[in-house]
Amino acid sequence: MIRVGVVGASGWAGVSHLPALAGLAEFGVTAVATTNQASADKAAAAHGVPLAFGDAAALVAHSDVDLVVVSVKAPGHAAIIRAALEARKHVLSEWPLTVDHDEAGELAELAEAAGVVHAVCLQGYQSPDARFVADLIAEGRIGRLESAIMVASGAPLGGPSIPPELEWSTDPAGGTTVLTIMAGHFLATLERMAGELVEVSARLPRPHDRVAVAGTGRTVANLVPGHVLLHGTLRDGATASVAVHGGSGGPDGFLVKLVGSKGTLTVTPTEPGKYLHWTDWDIRVDGEPVKVPDTYRSVPFDPAAGPVANVAALYQEIARAIEEGRLPRPSFHTAARLHRLLAAIEAAALSGGTERIS
Repeated sequence: MIRVGVVGASGWAGVSHLPALAGLAEFGVTAVATTNQASADKAAAAHGVPLAFGDAAALVAHSDVDLVVVSVKAPGHAAIIRAALEARKHVLSEWPLTVDHDEAGELAELAEAAGVVHAVCLQGYQSPDARFVADLIAEGRIGRLESAIMVASGAPLGGPSIPPELEWSTDPAGGTTVLTIMAGHFLATLERMAGELVEVSARLPRPHDRVAVAGTGRTVANLVPGHVLLHGTLRDGATASVAVHGGSGGPDGFLVKLVGSKGTLTVTPTEPGKYLHWTDWDIRVDGEPVKVPDTYRSVPFDPAAGPVANVAALYQEIARAIEEGRLPRPSFHTAARLHRLLAAIEAAALSGGTERIS
């Protein structure tokens, strides 16, 4: 059994990582950590975890932890990751890996040197639907891929108002924006299906200089983009066009259209209000529905319920990687490349030109 310590257990991890781990026999959660002992004790009691720490360093150092899960705000990722690597612990970090693309590359190199398994939580990589579509494209189901189009909602980020718990996301230093979080996840999923982007031109409109903090009567300065618009070229020569639009409330769906020389594959959600990397897809080739074979589904969770199923599938990939002595997919190297892509989008938006992704 792989013994897991979760840093940031009272936040996002409580509705994703911890429920996913609870359903997997390969793992046992032995420790949780939060910013103070009281909240750590509360999280441990809620999830039946034996060890609780008000300090991440104590969790990382504990002998009953094999895998450190980093699920705190993005600016805090790097310090915990570095400590885990120094302790030669396996690491799973939430996306984004860090708030700086150069540091992302450095963390990937450090993880490689440490000789541990390192992974990043880009759930779209383990989506059964995304993996199935990737195989359809690779098998030539629609011929040679010629263009990829994606339109998706980035709500609740990027709109005229923001929930109070996300007020800090209007500052780019927080690392949580329509570009970094929403477009990051969506582009990772698109690349999982269609291949890597090699060059981009982009726009990052910021329609709201100030945004309302919902339910408070206050407004705050907004320094981050509200939309992500990009055109690009994939490695095999196909074109890509992506629009991620911000908004208030929840997401209102997504559309992916992959046009090939012999046909067109479209992807939409099976139900509204879900993100691309969380849920089941309605997949059609030339208008006819195509069912994802059961062999692509490896976890007993309902993808329509939220992120737990694809997070659980990522943990299964990590368990296989540890057993086989290899890197999981996606690893820190995947994350570092995605950080370079986002940096290229920012540079292209600033210059008005085209940027290559190294």
